[in-house]
Amino acid sequence: MNISSFYKPIRIVLVGQDSIIQYALEKLIAQQNSTMIVVGNYSNCTESLLNLDKDLPNIIIINPNLEEEEEEYLETIFDLIVKTHAKVLIFKWLQHAEIYDRFLLAGARGFLEKEFPLDTIIKAIEKVHEGQLWLSQSTIIRLLNELSLQSLKKSHIQNKNEIHKLTPKEKKVFFTMIENVELPGKIVAARLSISESTLRNHLTSIYDKLNIHNKSELRSYVDKHKLK
Repeated sequence: MNISSFYKPIRIVLVGQDSIIQYALEKLIAQQNSTMIVVGNYSNCTESLLNLDKDLPNIIIINPNLEEEEEEYLETIFDLIVKTHAKVLIFKWLQHAEIYDRFLLAGARGFLEKEFPLDTIIKAIEKVHEGQLWLSQSTIIRLLNELSLQSLKKSHIQNKNEIHKLTPKEKKVFFTMIENVELPGKIVAARLSISESTLRNHLTSIYDKLNIHNKSELRSYVDKHKLK
């Protein structure tokens, strides 16, 4: 008996509109001696979301079309990343660091760069399935630099009188919001392990204490005080 028969294959769902890439990925995965299998192949994230309970994927590979960058389209990607228990890998074709960073903040586990050879794609699937992140060295360095800068900014603003008006819970919500200001509220609530309604209640109090009124003014507040 082959030793691989003792292990369940990695269940993979493919999401993307490029039929050539989807076909090539499916063929590549089929060649891996039963160590991995494609259990779903969809043109968009909404279709994949509807079939999560049926597919039960371990890995979801998303090949997004970011040329138009429509917020509604991006929202469907965020929904899939947040709602699935699978680990998400995303093809990175364009130089949109801000958007890809938002995918990471939402919970994506790494990127498949356009220049990756086929064997590297398979290695990425295996490593992410094991629980590792799959990020380029340049991405890791940039993220570490940004985290360091955010830490310095947070230390600075903690000394502002306005921030001292907030309760410890409100400070946690505030800092999480300004670090994820571009993400939908439901993702921020999930990161805080609270409901969207609880998040709204905290934000109402925070807005009152900081003399702002909505998320748009929060963005202006963040820009004004150079908090991000």
